[in-house]
Amino acid sequence: MSEKRELWSDVDRYVEDVLLGHDAALDHAATASRAAGLPDIAVAPNQGKLLNLIARMIGARRILEVGTLGGYSAIWLARALPEGGELVTLEYDPKHAEVARANIAAAGLADRATVITGAALDTLPTLKGPFDLAFIDADKKSNPDYFAWALKLSRKGGVIVVDNVVREGRVIDAESRDENVLGIRRLNEMMAAETRVSATALQTVGVKGHDGLAIALVVADE
Repeated sequence: MSEKRELWSDVDRYVEDVLLGHDAALDHAATASRAAGLPDIAVAPNQGKLLNLIARMIGARRILEVGTLGGYSAIWLARALPEGGELVTLEYDPKHAEVARANIAAAGLADRATVITGAALDTLPTLKGPFDLAFIDADKKSNPDYFAWALKLSRKGGVIVVDNVVREGRVIDAESRDENVLGIRRLNEMMAAETRVSATALQTVGVKGHDGLAIALVVADE
């Protein structure tokens, strides 16, 4: 398995070198986040670019993010916005939010990205939709609640992306008592039963190990 992980990481680095290149603002955000002691759980560069491309493909003007951390993914998302676009990103930890605001400002995106501090389930009810794209990357046990709010705040044709939905394959363990796994399994059941979305999930391997993304298209308002 260690050899596979090394190969996965090497492929990610190859993709980053060939297709993405290095970016001063993103490198700074990653370095500043590590220096501040934030956990190293931000999306990988190729995953950040995927979010950026999804936002651009659907012409997103308003984006919601649940889970800011140090602002790495927020920079990718905010860069996809057109003039006058808006990213609202929610972060529970005040220290993480402070680091994220500084990183977003250093990237020159403070005019289009707002970091709101507090528990997302407290701040989500204060937001006004619709949003074109929602990215959920926070505590996994609350994924069903975050998804419900993201759907409520989305428009028809909008997209909801949820990170970390495979968890090294543990998502298939029907006997699991891990709250994170249970949150993801409830999310999948919710998406399957929800007639307003069409959804899928895919596994990913790379520098972040074996995990995956769920993607839901909002196909109806009611």
